[in-house]
Amino acid sequence: MSVYESIGGAAAVDAAVDIFYRKVLSDDRISHFFDDVDMDGMRAKQKSFLTMAFGGPNEYTGKDMREAHKHMNLTEEHFTAVAEALVGTLNELEVPQEHIDEIVNIAVSVKDDVLNV
Repeated sequence: MSVYESIGGAAAVDAAVDIFYRKVLSDDRISHFFDDVDMDGMRAKQKSFLTMAFGGPNEYTGKDMREAHKHMNLTEEHFTAVAEALVGTLNELEVPQEHIDEIVNIAVSVKDDVLNV
């Protein structure tokens, strides 16, 4: 069973993305990156991407991680802030630790691309 199925499918991903962006937008370390972003569009892209990353239906048509983040000058601190928001979201949704660990591994697997290193 995929992480996507294990955490509850589309409904769980939808809830996670909404909580995640609430956390991100309230974090002074990273909120400024979203000042001029269409958040409805961003939420839709993130839901599609996470669905694919978690082993659900692949309907993601956005840019790859390196391309999407290449002009942002992101640092380790920014990546950490996003990871903390993600883990906090998953804890809030009472996702079992084994699935949180899997999801964190997925996030870490794209870290170099996100940071463009």
